[in-house]
Amino acid sequence: MASKTLDTFLNENIKDLKERGLYNEIDPVQGPNGPKIKIDGKTLINLSSNNYLGLATDDRLKEAAKQAVDSHGVGAGAVRTINGTLDLHIDLEKKLAEFKGTEAAISYQSGFNCNMAAISAVMDKNDAILSDELNHASIIDGCRLSKAKIIRVNHSDMEDLRSKAKEAVESGQYNKIMVITDGVFSMDGDVAKLPEIVEIAEEFDLITYVDDAHGSGVFGKGAGTVKHFGLQDKVDFQMGTLSKAIGVIGGYVAGKENLIDWLKVRSRPFLFSTAVSPADAIASTKAIEILMESTDLNEKLWENGNYLKEGLKKLGFDIGNSDTPITPCMIGGESDTQKFSKRLYEEGVYAKSIVFPTVPRGTGRVRNMPSAAHTKEMLDEAIAVYEKVGKEMGLL
Repeated sequence: MASKTLDTFLNENIKDLKERGLYNEIDPVQGPNGPKIKIDGKTLINLSSNNYLGLATDDRLKEAAKQAVDSHGVGAGAVRTINGTLDLHIDLEKKLAEFKGTEAAISYQSGFNCNMAAISAVMDKNDAILSDELNHASIIDGCRLSKAKIIRVNHSDMEDLRSKAKEAVESGQYNKIMVITDGVFSMDGDVAKLPEIVEIAEEFDLITYVDDAHGSGVFGKGAGTVKHFGLQDKVDFQMGTLSKAIGVIGGYVAGKENLIDWLKVRSRPFLFSTAVSPADAIASTKAIEILMESTDLNEKLWENGNYLKEGLKKLGFDIGNSDTPITPCMIGGESDTQKFSKRLYEEGVYAKSIVFPTVPRGTGRVRNMPSAAHTKEMLDEAIAVYEKVGKEMGLL
């Protein structure tokens, strides 16, 4: 017999979320996740995907993946430390290290897994972590898992970081101290102040960790925020994902060889979870090769991102202070944000609302993610829909 206590808990809390406009509906996509998608038979301009460069549907990646299925099968068959490490995984990690400008790299099943794995493999209850208050949920969970003392730092506030680093060091309580930050903050699109962070880290001998999930493929002509600032020799952990700009699935940490050796013997998702499939590994390698050979897709992404920003700003929307193609359209209240997103959908634009707890209460926004695959005509159509719905709801 099912638990009545569980049923009561679930029903009451789901009802509460729905009443407060915080219940997120999942919309299955019928077919590929490209610049246009189909949901419930309706074709929509897609402004919600992390597929920044359009590589998730690229014919070159699809062909590579098909060949890998024929040559290596559909699964790795085991965890990496038994016999699930295929030659394709080694090829991917060599290419990642070359791409990120480091001695070595290790790949994982997802970007979330990276942060759960790498932070807790190095930090423990005798350590402290200086963490930006807007860091991604996977960083927060990775820090918690480590059992280290988490010291929250005001967002991109270098005075606060220096003050708290100094206090932590002078306390003498901790064996190791890490500073951890997103490279690009995905909700607002702003970029971490990495040169200043590295300067503070060198002053206090802090371990540096950059989660560049939204920076790789986007900044540094595709190589990421660390390389954009020329800091690949000064950042200890470069973490990234293979599921956004790279267009496939998985994640990685790039750094010195001794760090990667340690993660291979001490990071739990590497030790206890089956490796990504052969198709995923080779498709990711192919995507990185494309980015290393040409900046065309990266340049198109920025061109489209700037075009959409200019169009929305000209209409009078508050698009925040994004330094990247990520374009938040600030609405405010949770219910209004959900309603705005729904009206965009009805008019042919898919741009999901982002509300609490993903962002603070009262800062709801519709987050637009233009890609290299969008045409100007698609973006013009989306801007026209924004104008219609914005006027209708009294936002313009």
